Amino acid sequence: MAAADGSTTQMSEVERAADWTPRPHASTGGLNDETARATAQLIDETLREREIEYTRDAPDLFVVVLPGERKLKTVIGVSVGKHGVRMESFVCRKPDENFEGVYKFLLRRNRRLYGVAYTIDRVGDIYLVGRMSNDRVTPDELDRWLGQILEAVDADFNTLLELGFAESIRKEWKWRVSRGESLKNLRAFEHLVDSADKQ
Repeated sequence: MAAADGSTTQMSEVERAADWTPRPHASTGGLNDETARATAQLIDETLREREIEYTRDAPDLFVVVLPGERKLKTVIGVSVGKHGVRMESFVCRKPDENFEGVYKFLLRRNRRLYGVAYTIDRVGDIYLVGRMSNDRVTPDELDRWLGQILEAVDADFNTLLELGFAESIRKEWKWRVSRGESLKNLRAFEHLVDSADKQ
């Protein structure tokens, strides 16, 4: 986010999910298979019937957008291939600090997740990823899967920011206070800020 003086704030880096664009997974193989076409049709109908916001960016790729509370929106790429469906959602960028604490949290959280798991890419950015065979995809299972991703991202987002971006949050808070900017979306992290900087 650019400020009036041309500088950029720290938090814009943390929530760069808006710039993330889901792409078909390399192994999906498109919709050259009857089973894959039927699965894609079922997904399309389910999303439409349940009034879930989505676009179909390619015959084998759905981009689902779910509203959240802690994280304003969760974008999920749903790729359909010959053998199965893959879901992927960007959670947040690579932590600035406390890598061990962040990764320990993610690994422990993986034990309680249904059908998806936290992972990192080559850069260290954090994603939720899941795979399911085409024969397991039903409207209810799809709904449960999407719900699990939304619950995990929304429930874990602030914890990940606290663990991996505490210093950035403190700097952002101080920067906003010095310029009289709103602290509304930082209030959840007030406990991380020194009392002298809260003014």
